[in-house]
Amino acid sequence: MLVSPKPDAKAERRLIQRAGVARTLDMTPVSEEAWIEVVQKMDAVYADLVHHQVALERKNAALEEAQQFIGSVLAAMTDVLIVCDRNGRIERVNAALEQLTGRAEADLIGEPLATLFADKSAPLIARFADKLSGEAPIADHEVALFDGSGNPTPLAMNCSARYDHKGALLGFVLIGRPVGELRRAYESLNVAHRELRQAQQQLVVSEKMAAMGRLVAGVAHELNNPISFVFGNMHALKRYGERLTKYLQAIDRGESAEKLQALRAKLKIDRVLADIAPLVDGTLEGAERVSEIVQDLRRFSSTQSEAPDAFDLVRVARTAVSWVVKAARIKPAIDFHMPETLEIVGRKGPVHQIIVNLVQNAVDVMADLEEPRLEVAALVDGNSASVVVRDYGPGITADAMGRIFEPFFTTKKLGEGTGLGLYVSYGLAEELGGKLEAGNHPLGGAVFTLRLPLKEKGHEA
Repeated sequence: MLVSPKPDAKAERRLIQRAGVARTLDMTPVSEEAWIEVVQKMDAVYADLVHHQVALERKNAALEEAQQFIGSVLAAMTDVLIVCDRNGRIERVNAALEQLTGRAEADLIGEPLATLFADKSAPLIARFADKLSGEAPIADHEVALFDGSGNPTPLAMNCSARYDHKGALLGFVLIGRPVGELRRAYESLNVAHRELRQAQQQLVVSEKMAAMGRLVAGVAHELNNPISFVFGNMHALKRYGERLTKYLQAIDRGESAEKLQALRAKLKIDRVLADIAPLVDGTLEGAERVSEIVQDLRRFSSTQSEAPDAFDLVRVARTAVSWVVKAARIKPAIDFHMPETLEIVGRKGPVHQIIVNLVQNAVDVMADLEEPRLEVAALVDGNSASVVVRDYGPGITADAMGRIFEPFFTTKKLGEGTGLGLYVSYGLAEELGGKLEAGNHPLGGAVFTLRLPLKEKGHEA
C-alpha cells in the first residue's frame, strides 16, 4: 500500500526548461482514492466504447444484409429497372437491363437516361421528370429501348418519383416489361377466358339436355292434348266433307226438291254447316297451341342467345310447372298465387329454364311425402318481378345453404342429380340482370325466389 508523503512545499512545483521555454509542473502527490476513481472512469469509458462498437457492427451487418437483400431482389427481377437522379442521369440499373442492353451497370452510371432509348422514345423519357412533378405516376407508356444489337425493343414503361426523408425530389424510378411478354400474357389470359366461357356454356347445354330428358313425358303430354283435339276435329270435318259431297252431287244430278230435302235431312246438312266454323276455329286453336309448345321447347333447348322481348311471365311459369309435374312420378297439389298476366321484357328461354329447374328440385325433394304440395307465386315489387317457388319438403340445412349454388353440389342420391341445375340457374339469373335467392319458409320447406327486372338492361323500348 502506498503512503502519500507529507506535503513538501519545495517538491510541489518545479520549473522546467525545454526548448527555451520555462514551464512549471505540479508535482503534488496524488492519493490512492483519486487513482482508483480515474481507473474506474477509464473502465466506464472503455465499456461504453465497446458497447458502441458492438452496436455499430450490428448496424453494419444489418445494413450489409439489407444491401444484399436489395441486390438479390434486383438481380431476380425480370422487369427492367432504372434509377435516375432528378436530372435524368442513371444511378443504378438491374441485371435485367444489363442483359437486355448488353451493357454493364458500371458503364451506364452517370449516363443520360435518354441515350438508352430509340429516337422516338428519347424525348418522351426526357419529359418524364417534368411530368412527375406534382402528378401521379406514369403508367404503361410504350417506349423503345435499344437492345445489345442496337435494335429497338418495345417496352411498357412505368415511372414514379423518388423522394428523400424530407420529401425533396431525388429523381425517379422506371420499370419496364417487354411488350411481347405482356401480349403473350394477355393472349394466354384471353384463351383461358374463352375456355372458361366455353366450359360454362357447355355446362348450361348439359343441364338443358338433362332437363330435357326429364321433361320428355311432360312435353309429350302437353303436345298430346292439342294434337288429339286437332285429330278429332279433322275426323269430324272429314265426315262432314263426305256428307256435303253427297249432297252437292245430288244437286248436280238435278234431283227434285223433295228428294234434296229428304237427303238434306238424312245427312244433317244444316248441323254440318253450323259445326264447320267452330271445328275450324278449334283446329286452328289446337295447331297454334302445338306451335307454341314447339316454340317453347325450341327456345328452352336452344344454345343461341335470344334478343330481349316482351313476354308473359305468368304463362311461362305455368308452362314450366305443367311440363315438370306431368313428367314427374309424383303429382303434387299446386297452389298458384299469380295475376292473370305479368308482362316483362327479357329473354324468355333462360327464364323458362330457371323456373323448370326450381320446380323440378321442389318436386324431387317431396318424392317421399304422402301429400306433396307446391306453391308458385308471381308478383311485382317496384321495378322488379319475382317468381317464388315453395316446396313442403325438409328445407335446406345450414351446411347446404352456403353451398347451394356451387357447381356439382347436390343433396340427392347418386345418379339422381347432376348438381348443375341451381348453379346454372344462378348464372342465368345474373345474366338476365336479376338474382336467384334460396331460403327456408318459417312453416317448413324451401323457398326459392327468382327476381327479374321488368325491363332487361340494355333493352330499348
